[in-house]
Amino acid sequence: MRRTSLFFAFLLAGCQQAATPGAAAPDRDGAAASGLERAAIETGAITDTSKVAPVGLFQRRHEAGRDSLCVLPAKSGDYRFGLEAIFGTEQSCHGAGTARRAGDKLILSFSGGRKCIIVAQYDGDQVALPGVVDMACDRLCDGRGNLEGVTFPRIANDAGAALRARDREDEPLCEAD
Repeated sequence: MRRTSLFFAFLLAGCQQAATPGAAAPDRDGAAASGLERAAIETGAITDTSKVAPVGLFQRRHEAGRDSLCVLPAKSGDYRFGLEAIFGTEQSCHGAGTARRAGDKLILSFSGGRKCIIVAQYDGDQVALPGVVDMACDRLCDGRGNLEGVTFPRIANDAGAALRARDREDEPLCEAD
């Protein structure tokens, strides 16, 4: 009986030590990265999205129109952005302001009277707005359009493409600082 208990104690201790080195370690943002993911980042097989700046042009075309988001670096060290989402001929949303990065989030602060702030998900390849946005953001939209759940896939990762982006009225979507 004593030998069996001692055997199970050693077995349990061995399992606990073996689990520790391969356990997922939290990354900078507090999310656990698997050992495989960490290894892939270290070898360059996948991109470390925490190091990919959101500068560039994000755009998606669909049957009702085109959704565009341009992001440029600002002198303050944060970012400036311009956004347009089109949902049909009389339904669209437009806005611009400043943005800052917080881990895998992009915090969009729209300029204007009533403050609209949207915390978007940013993974290096796209910016995804949440399914619910503050009611202060309604002023950015015409008709029944709203920004809830709109996604913007990246199509270019340079400031030049962001500066060339045009809105529906052929006006610049982003302007230089």
